[in-house]
Amino acid sequence: MSQVKQIAGAGIPLRGNDIDTDRIIPARFLKCVTFDGLGEQVFADDRAALAGEHPFDQPQYQGATVLVVNRNFGCGSSREHAPQALARWGIKAVVGESFAEIFFGNCVAIGIPCLTAETPAIAQLQAGLEADPGTPMQVDLNQLTVSHGATTVAVTMPAGVRQAFLAGTWDACGQLVANEEAIRATAAKLPYVAW
Repeated sequence: MSQVKQIAGAGIPLRGNDIDTDRIIPARFLKCVTFDGLGEQVFADDRAALAGEHPFDQPQYQGATVLVVNRNFGCGSSREHAPQALARWGIKAVVGESFAEIFFGNCVAIGIPCLTAETPAIAQLQAGLEADPGTPMQVDLNQLTVSHGATTVAVTMPAGVRQAFLAGTWDACGQLVANEEAIRATAAKLPYVAW
């Protein structure tokens, strides 16, 4: 199990409220058997409409690991493909004003922390990234801060989720695999489970 305490790297600003999961990864890409290749299609329709002007197409943001968004990011359908597409593009943390609940849970399930900050703090981070995209960001789950250059903002996340990242217990499937023997021992004691 891997602990997630800090994420450092370039940031990418994505402005707009209510960016839904269909915009993050359009429905036509959900036919895949695995999530491989989804990163190339992240924001496919938005990127096509903006003809190279979308942040995910701009050269200064290539290789970014921290996505800075606005209010209600990841709303709409509950498709787990949305955080998978972001992860496969390279995103390792998302900082925003607020997140749709299922999107948030799907991010946690694959090890992407989603942290919230007040609207002025998000605006400050987005403006800083637009003015100086070369300065790296640092997301610190211990201190609950996000930094970009001289700007440091306070962020929040639910205490239980934060603790799971810090302890490395966010990966539910990994925990099951790691505790196979204990699970089998418990199951063997149950009269209604026949292995």
